[in-house]
Order: sequence, then structure tokens, then C-alpha cells
Amino acid sequence: MSAEIYFSNNYRDLCERNGTGAGFQFEFSCSRCYDTWRSPFEPYTGERAATWVRKGADVAWGLLGRTGTGLSSAAEGLAGAGYGRARDDAFQRAIDNAQGHFNRCARCTDYVCGRCWNAAQGLCLRCAPDTAAEAMAAQQRGLNDMASQRAYAAGQQAGQGYDPSTPRQLVCPHCRTETRGAAFCPGCGHQLAQSDRCSSCSAAIPEGAAFCPGCGSRR
Repeated sequence: MSAEIYFSNNYRDLCERNGTGAGFQFEFSCSRCYDTWRSPFEPYTGERAATWVRKGADVAWGLLGRTGTGLSSAAEGLAGAGYGRARDDAFQRAIDNAQGHFNRCARCTDYVCGRCWNAAQGLCLRCAPDTAAEAMAAQQRGLNDMASQRAYAAGQQAGQGYDPSTPRQLVCPHCRTETRGAAFCPGCGHQLAQSDRCSSCSAAIPEGAAFCPGCGSRR
């Protein structure tokens, strides 16, 4: 069954084995956009008949105060014997039907839906993207790239006035508020990034000192 190989990774088995709802149905998906298509439901008449036989046997033997285990088992065995072949036949029919809803790409061999198919080239849109769509996407990329370059150049120009040697604290040592490089903490007003040298005598000033220990100048 060569056709089954092509749909080995993009279908789901929705078949029901037991009960009056027994039947065969398969869901196929597009390999590009993953939209799905389901084959028509096909009832499994063998299981349905066996179900009614089991129910009838249970009712009949129940009236007699006995169990119909033997008859039910025989019906179940009969239904089970034909299920595998019936499922394979239904799957082949579903594949034949699905091939009318999907297109097989000659390059990557994937099956794709009509929206993902480049009919002019006989290829999927992954292998042969739409020219107009690609052109518009390229135009947008060019616009974004140029805007980024101009913004970067504007940032470089603005950066000419930024002094990287100025001490900055990003977190206030008193209240732990993020400061974003401000001179004063927005949370508690603490003066940030104070110089550890006195501006008057250049003496070292201990952390937290309000006055210079060398000359007495206020910080």
C-alpha cells in the first residue's frame, strides 16, 4: 500500500472498535499549515451486528435466569475476525479520497492543502513561495532594517553627550529601589553614586560619611 506511506505522519486514526458506534474514520492534515480534513464515517456493520446479538442474548438468557456468555463470545469473535481487514479497506478508501483534497509536492513529497499549493509551479508554497508575498515580506524587512540603522545612528549621536566615566548606581543601597542611573533615588531620595574622594582635598571619604575626615567639608 504505497499511498499509506505518504500519509504515515500526517493522519489520525479515529476508528471506533466497539459498540453500536463502531466504524472507521481518519483525519488527515496539511504538512504545511496543519489544517485537517476528515474522511466520511463508515460504520463497521460486523461489530454493530455483534453488539445487537450480544444484547439480544443477554435479554433472552436474562429472562431465563441464565447467562448467554457463549453466544456473546461467539458474536464477539466473529466481529473481531473481520475488523482488521475492514479497517485496512476503509483506510485505503480514505487515502484515495484524501488525495483529492491534498496536493503532493514533487520536490519534498509532502501533501498540502489547496491554500498551501503553488499550482503554477506544481510545488508546495514551502518549496515555491508566492512571489508577490515574498516581495512584500522583503520590502517590509528592508524597511525594518533601514529604520533600525537610522535609529542606531541617532542613538550614537545622542551618546556623544553621555559621560561613561560618571559614577552611577543602578540600585539604591538604602531601600534597594532601581534607580536607572539617576543622581537621587526615586524611592527614598538618597543621593547616589557619591564620589569616594573629597572634592576639596581629595581625601578618601568612608562610605556613609557626611563630612570629609581630611578637611571637614560637607560632601
